[in-house]
Amino acid sequence: MSYFDLRGQTAIITGAGQGIGEAIARRLANAGAVVYVADIDPALAAATAQTIPNARPLTVDVTQSTSVEAAFSSAGPVDILVNNAGIGGKAAPLEEQTDSDWERIIAVNLLGVVYCTRAVLPGMKARRYGRVVNIASIAGKEGNPNMTAYSATKAAVIGFTKAVAKEVATEGICINAVSPAVIRTKILDQLTPEQVEYMTARIPMRRTGTPEEIAAVVHFLASRDCSFVTGQTYDASGGRATY
Repeated sequence: MSYFDLRGQTAIITGAGQGIGEAIARRLANAGAVVYVADIDPALAAATAQTIPNARPLTVDVTQSTSVEAAFSSAGPVDILVNNAGIGGKAAPLEEQTDSDWERIIAVNLLGVVYCTRAVLPGMKARRYGRVVNIASIAGKEGNPNMTAYSATKAAVIGFTKAVAKEVATEGICINAVSPAVIRTKILDQLTPEQVEYMTARIPMRRTGTPEEIAAVVHFLASRDCSFVTGQTYDASGGRATY
């Protein structure tokens, strides 16, 4: 058996229709997992799943717990969950952000992680095995100006990861997070060029990361080899992280 072998396991990756999620789905499928490409856009999920061996589309709205429960139950026992679905939100000073701006990003970036994790834990506990990987952000550690809602929700994901990991630490379940710096995906289209430059300039490697580089970190955290690592946040930031 090779390292990080995922044969015989089932994985759900949210927001996997494109970007980082797609790269993660492709990597885990290539390692042998049956992968569910979960996305709110059924056409995008189906199109992406067709390009990945042993992948299946799964339509889900992570902001609705009923949608999550229904979709996940149709997938059967889940060994691996990657909470990747997220949005950048409105790029603006705090006083220009509305209640609805905040409510939307909290629903996707934070509550989506909560609902999806809650849905898989009973089955993982029953089988005494599971891996959950939450995609946070370096913004959750350092904060980005004009991205208060995004930074706050990603900080919350880190805190949630540490707390729930301790709840299930003796039950064969490892829960960790990955905090990328700026990655070249379509989510950057929601930001201004000035904000992208602000983030990139703070990366010692002086470049954006790639979705495939994040997928490589997730692969370990999603594997059986990740057996004594839980409640941790792995930075994938080109050296930007300060703690």
